[in-house]
Parts: sequence; C-alpha cells; structure tokens
Amino acid sequence: MQISPGEDKIPVVGPTVSPQSSAEGLCFSDGRRKVDYVLVFHQRRHGSIRSPASTSVSHDRLSIVSNGNFPPSVGPDAEAGRGGGVQGEAANAGEVFMELGCSGGNEPTEPADHEMRLIRQEFEANLLEAGLEIERNNELKTHGPSFTRLHAPWPVLCREAEFLKIKVPTKTSYELKEESGFGSRMSTLWRKLNQPFQPKVPHQDHERTKFLSHCFSRDKIHLYNITSKDTFFDNATRGRIVYEILRRTVCVRTCQTIGISTLIAKGVYDSAFPLHDGDYKVIGDLEERNDRQVLHEEWARYSAFYKYQPIDLVRKYFGEKIGLYFAWLGVYTQLLVPASIVGIIVFGYGVATVDTNIPSQEMCDESLNFTMCPLCDGACDFWRLSTACGTARASHLFDNPATVFFAIFMSLWAVLFLEHWKRRQISLSFSWDLTGIEEDEEHPRPKYETILLQKRQRKQKNKKKKKKNEAAIEKLTWKDRLPGYFINVSSILFMFGLTFSAVFGVIIYRITVSALMAMSPDPETKSNVRVTVTATAVIINLVVILILDEIYGAVALWLTELEIPKTETNFEERLILKAFLLKFMNAYAPIFYVAFFKGRFAGRPGNYVYVFNDFRMEECAPGGCLIELCIQLSIIMLGKQLIQNNIFEIGIPKLKKLVRAIKDKGSAEKEREEERPPQQWNLDYALAPFEGLTPEYMEMIIQFGFVSLFVASFPLAPLFALLNNVIEIRLDAKKFVTELRRPVAVRAKDIGIWYNILSGMGKFSVIINAFVISFTSDFIPRLVYLYMFSQTGTMHGFIDHTLSYFNVSNFKPGTAPQNSELGDITVCRYKDYREPPWAPDAYTFSKQYWCVLAARLAFVILFQNLVMFLSLVVAWVIPDVPKTIVEQLKQEKKLLVDVFLREEKEKFQLIQSLFSKDATLQRGSHVLFPGQAPTIPGRYSTLPTGPTQQGLAGDRGGEGPRARCRAASFSQFTRKIPPSPKSENENSRQTAV
Repeated sequence: MQISPGEDKIPVVGPTVSPQSSAEGLCFSDGRRKVDYVLVFHQRRHGSIRSPASTSVSHDRLSIVSNGNFPPSVGPDAEAGRGGGVQGEAANAGEVFMELGCSGGNEPTEPADHEMRLIRQEFEANLLEAGLEIERNNELKTHGPSFTRLHAPWPVLCREAEFLKIKVPTKTSYELKEESGFGSRMSTLWRKLNQPFQPKVPHQDHERTKFLSHCFSRDKIHLYNITSKDTFFDNATRGRIVYEILRRTVCVRTCQTIGISTLIAKGVYDSAFPLHDGDYKVIGDLEERNDRQVLHEEWARYSAFYKYQPIDLVRKYFGEKIGLYFAWLGVYTQLLVPASIVGIIVFGYGVATVDTNIPSQEMCDESLNFTMCPLCDGACDFWRLSTACGTARASHLFDNPATVFFAIFMSLWAVLFLEHWKRRQISLSFSWDLTGIEEDEEHPRPKYETILLQKRQRKQKNKKKKKKNEAAIEKLTWKDRLPGYFINVSSILFMFGLTFSAVFGVIIYRITVSALMAMSPDPETKSNVRVTVTATAVIINLVVILILDEIYGAVALWLTELEIPKTETNFEERLILKAFLLKFMNAYAPIFYVAFFKGRFAGRPGNYVYVFNDFRMEECAPGGCLIELCIQLSIIMLGKQLIQNNIFEIGIPKLKKLVRAIKDKGSAEKEREEERPPQQWNLDYALAPFEGLTPEYMEMIIQFGFVSLFVASFPLAPLFALLNNVIEIRLDAKKFVTELRRPVAVRAKDIGIWYNILSGMGKFSVIINAFVISFTSDFIPRLVYLYMFSQTGTMHGFIDHTLSYFNVSNFKPGTAPQNSELGDITVCRYKDYREPPWAPDAYTFSKQYWCVLAARLAFVILFQNLVMFLSLVVAWVIPDVPKTIVEQLKQEKKLLVDVFLREEKEKFQLIQSLFSKDATLQRGSHVLFPGQAPTIPGRYSTLPTGPTQQGLAGDRGGEGPRARCRAASFSQFTRKIPPSPKSENENSRQTAV
C-alpha cells in the first residue's frame, strides 16, 4: 500500500506499541497510535464494474489524517466541492491528507448516498478540528462495511480529561490503617480461607498502600503518577473521551447539535464502538494475557462459578455502570445463601412434622367419614374427604408454624440486603474514585432534537412574513407531549385489561376442564382432577406470561418514545418504570388471583356464584389454597428462569449470530481470499451491539419479587433463585466478554432507579406476606381453634370445626347428583364457617367466622408493624457509610490540601526569588537591609511582564498564555496567618474526593 505524502509529518506521541498489537488490529498502520474508537458505515455503490479511472494509485493507499494545522481550503465546503477527489494541494503542503473513500466521479451514486457522504466528510473534518486523528483503508468495496478508525493524541486526552473531571492517581500515597490484635488475626485467617475462591488476576492490589486521586488538570500535570503516556489513561477511559467528542461534535448538514447519535439514527453511520483488547482466547504465555483474556479465563467461564468476581477489573474494562451491576448481582447472590439455608430448614421442619400433624391425620382418617358436597353441578358426585389426603399432607410442607417465622425473616432479609448494598456501593465509590463526582452534562436525544427542529421550522414558516426578531424555541412543552401522554395512559390501561383477560381466560379453562373431567367414567381421571387442572393451567399461564413479556417490552419502548424524553437518563427511567409496571402485572397477576381471590367468591352449596350463568366459580382445595399458590409460584418462577432468562439469553443471540453468518457467508469468503486476516474492528463489528442493562436488571428484579413477595408460600424460592444466579452471573459475563461489542465506559455513582424499585418491593412484600399468612394459609384458623374453641387444648377436631353442614334437599333443581355411588346422602359438608341447616338463621356466617376474621385482621396489623419496626432497627444499626471509609476520606482530604499548599508555597518561593533577582538587576544601587522582604504584589497588584510570566509558563510545561497568577494565596505564607474557615472550605470544595 502507498501512503499519503503527508504521513511523514504525522506527530507520534509516546513510546511505540508492540508490532503484535498492530497485527491484532489495535493500532493505526504505523503500529504506534492506538485505535480508540471505530465508526462504521456501509458502502452502497451502484454500477457493475469499477472503471479504470477509479482504481488509480490515490485510491489504493491508506488514508491517514493527522492532527496538524488544518488548512481552510480543506474544510467541509472545499471537500464537498471536490466531491471527495484527491486533495493534491493539501498533500503537497505536507499537512493533511483526507481521503474519504468516494467513487472518483466515474460511477453513478444515488442522491441519498451522496448526501450521506457529504455529511460524513463534514463530520470527520470537525473531528479533525477537535484534535482527533483519523485513518481509513481506502480500498473501495462494491458493498459491505467500511471502517473509520479514530485516535486521541495525548494533548486531546489531557484536555478532555480536564473537561470531564476524570480522577487520576497522584504521586502521593498513604498507608491504609491496619487492624490490630484479634481483629487482625481474624482478617488474616479469613483471607487465607478465601484464597482458593479468589480469581487469579495479575497486578491485583492486595497492598495496604493507596495513591491519592484528584480530578485531572493540565496545570498540575507534574503531580500525577505518569509512568507512560500510552498507559496513563486506560483503553476504557480513552474510548469514553473519544465518545464525548463524538457526541458533542456539530454537523451543520443535520441541523442538530448532537453528533454521532444523530448520525447513526439517520443512517449516516451504521454503528460506532470502542475496540476490545484483542481476542479473548489465550494463545501463548499466560503472563501476557490482556484484560479481556483475564476476564474470560477467571470470570466468564462456568467452571469459575465458585470464585468471587474480579469486580475491579470488570469496572476497569467496561466502566462503572456495568461494574456496579455485577457488584450488585454478586451481593444479591451472596445474601441468597443464608436465605436459602433458612428456607431449607423451614421446608425440612414441614417434612419432619408431616406425620405428626393432627389436621392432616384427620383428613386422611377414613373412619371419620366426612362426606363432601359435589365439586360441580349435576355430573359430580358426593366424595369422601379422605381422598384428598395427599393434598393435605403436601400443604403441611409449606403451611406450618415455621412459615410465619420465615416470612418475618425474609422481610428483614430484604432490608438487610438493601442496607448491605448501600455500604458496598459507597465502598466501591471510594475505591473507584467516584466520591464527589458531578453528573455529566447530557445532550438531547436525536428524536428530541428532530421534533424540536420541526417545531422551529413550523414556527418560522408561519411567521416568515413578520420581521420580528423572536427568540428561538429552546425546548418542547407539555402541549407537544400531550398526544404521547394520552396514548401512554390509554395503552397501559389496555395492557392491564389484556393481562386480566388472560388470567380470566385461564380461570374459564380450569372451570371447564374440571367439569369435563368430573363427568369422565374413568375413576382414575376423576381422582386426579385437581392436580391435572392446576398443572396444565399453570403451564398455560407461563406460556402466556412469556409471550406477553416480549410484547410488553416492545410496547414500553414505543410508549417511551412517544413521550419524547429530552435526555438518555430521562428516557431510561421512564422506560424502566413502564416496563416494570407492565411486566410486574403480567408475572404476578395469576399468583395474586390464587392467593387472594380464588375461592373467596364461590358462594355455598345451593347458592353458588356463576360466570356467564353456566360456569360455577372454582373453589380452593380441601387443604387450602396455599398449596395451589405454591405450585403456581414454583412453576412460573422456574419456568421464567429456565426458558426466558437462560434459553432465550443463550439461544436467541446464537440464532441471530448464525443467521448473520449465513447471510454474510458468500461475501466473507470472497473478502478472505482477497484480503489479509480480519482485523479487530472486523471481529468486533460481527458481535451484537450492547443495548443497555435494563433487561438484565429487570429479570433480577422480577426474581426478587418471587423471592420476597410470596415467600411464605414457597420457602424454597431463595434456593432456586441462588442456583439460577450462580449460572446467571457467568452467563452474563460470557455474553459481555465474548458476544457483545465493547460498550462505552459510563460513570455511575449508584444503580439509579432500580434501588428505589427494590426498596418499594421490600416494603410491599411485608404487606403481601402478612395477607398470605392470615388469609391464604390456615395458620390463623388453627390458632383461633386452639385457644378459643378446642375442648382438649389440642388440634383434635379442627377439621370438623372448619366444615359446615348442608341439607341436600336445598339444592337447586338440576344441580344435585343424579345417581350417587355413596348411597342415600341427606347431609354433606363444605369448607366454611356457616350456621347449620337446623339453625334459625341457616347458612349465615357463624360466630366462628367473625372471630377468625378479626384474628386475621389483627395479625396483619401486628405483623406489619412488628416487621416495619424491626426493619427500622436494622437500618439504624447498620450505618450507610463504613467507618473506615469516613476516616480514609478525611485523611485523603487533608493530604490533598497539604499537597496543594506545598505546591503553592514552592511557586511563591520561586516568584519571590525571581522578584529579588529582577530587583537586584534593575536597581543595583538599592540594598536590602537584614529582615526586610522584597516588595510582593498584593491582592490587587499585577505581576510585571517578562521573566515572571516566562517562569510561570515554564512551570506549567510551556503552555504560555494560560498562566494565571496566584498572588492572593502566596501572600498567606508571607503573613504567616492561618487560613480562614472560608478559604478552608474553598480548598475542601476544590479537592473533594
């Protein structure tokens, strides 16, 4: 390949990068400058064969643009005028050569393609003015992607790091306080026990030394610990800096202020991304692994499931936002361990006491001869309660006294989890130098800019005849968003109706199938009615939930776009709230129905409630609705985790990759024959784009609801969540390392709105569990019977106490069994607290009913207040900020103030010596008496020009005109006056960490 004549004058900063990195496609063609970012666009060429004129030498060379003095003649207008031809004048000047891969004029192009090319020319010219360096292989393709590589030289990195207030380590360090005595010995022992579970990450910081960090400033560059300009800013930081330049670069042709986001939305560029650090497969020496290979070996493998996550390396490679997600997921998974152990103990208690449980024994005792009323009208016969023995025994496994303790424990566990995460988050913020950072200024979203532009154009068109200078429209108002809000509200209400319709449809299915199976002549079919109907209905519910989940995700995205949020943060928060609301209703609506509505409105024999005048409302099983709630919860939870969270996450990306590979197979083979091995940007472009963390958080939040909301009915939920999360962490890690393009490193101090959702669900779970225990389970009726109605003080007679009598002669015509196999039955039993038929007020609620209802309501109030009080105690006992962090923050603040005061003193002494020397030279006759200080400029004085300014400029590395006088702070040292509280506060604000 031939190189542009101007290439020999490209400035190269810092030491050269190894040729191996260049071969991997991580550097420009000179093997020195890193590729910090890649822009991709598709060539859309028309015409069958390239003409000879278009294959000239100038088109076969590498097109490199350096950060030189960009001549005015090679601006956007000149570029557009030439139509992308060879810039001979610029090349001869030896300053800039900018070849933008145009067709050379001999092949026809569509107007849209030509416009896109002109926009790219202008945008890349503006990137040059911003200081970036650009390279592109200028081999024209008939089709396929073209890659523009961007490099940020050292001056640009320094400038942007100062703008973005990126914290970097200084040369000053201090020793972390070590524990002493028994605490130190325990810490050492714990570290030794944990050693097998630690990932083998090279250069992992186990030392007790910490370097002070401070926001980067070019004025204080001598204070920073710069060993190499190439490695001082890591690749993730370099990518973030270039992205900030890309997203704020103006492109006038688009008539908008945002750069790359708008251009990608318009199709000018296909995508833009930073590069991965080479291949993730380790080839050669293990000691020379890059960060991506270390993450793949020590984190993104299922065989590493027992190891801790290398969170610091994850943050270094992917940025703080993704690092916080995996740190949160790790904390959540770790705290599921004690919850799982307690859940197993509670379940074990149910298994151990099932044979001694008196209500279960009474239900299984055939000698008691409880004849129950028919389950359906006409076709169903009377039945013996002893046939439901299996259901009763299974109910005791989950409905026992230990369940109440477990519900209280899990409510406190949710509070403990949130408090522990707050402490962990603050610790990470300190170790990642996020304390005191300001929120990055966000640019408007492309769609917001487009609609704002359309509004401005409409206003200008309506008032073009008026010559008034009116202010431009700055923002969209609520009137512009009103149609979107109206569609949002109506759509969400429609989705709620759709969810309830799906639940109601499954209810009709259960009622219909139950009646059909009850009419079956096969006795085995009759005996398995409840199990068959419950299992099949739950599977149908699961399928409906999975389908509606995908629909609701797309609908939430569409509705959020209609609201026209201004920034990405606003867009993400609104999308999260809508998606969570819809998916929460979708996932939990069937469970809420079984827990709180099933069997509550069924009526009684002789006066049942009917749906559509034909279908009788279903009732709970004789053992209660809790066992059905357990089955519903377990199947939906496990089904969502296995199918949606794992099969979808693994299968769908692989399917997309396979389709993409088949689609590009022909062109890829042709390119492989013609070109050298694929570069890193080709490999990364073949990966799936990163689309945010919302789906990852959402599935964990829904799982947290299963673990906390209805845990009283399914104590094994934390165990299944733990097993899922162990796989989920490695699955997500593998996806990020091997299957996704590298995302831009985004700073974040916390997990944002997700914490508020978690906190709200934790409080909501207290109320839900109180109602599940009091109204869904039989815990309260058993207590009331034991302490108020039992003759012997035991549970003997409890089943008879809960069953009411019904005279079969009171059946409505056509609803009684036609021919009963049990003989002549005059009275049957049903589960309710009602007066017997021989009482004066037959079939009305009895005194026992009101006693039980009062006890249930009292338990809800007591449980809620007790748990809330204990939660407040837990939150109060555990401080949000660890004591060690508070001490280290104070120590760092003090050390930073000392460092800057020392620097000011040194500068003052330098200026003092310069003034003394200047005074001696200019006024040789003037003699200073002992103890007399030279005249020092005061607060309102000006420093003389000449040597003083030169000395200051030299002290700052030759930046010259940027010098600023610090005479006010220098005078503090001459007067020997301690700094006032005001100046101390100013220093603390400037050096806050």
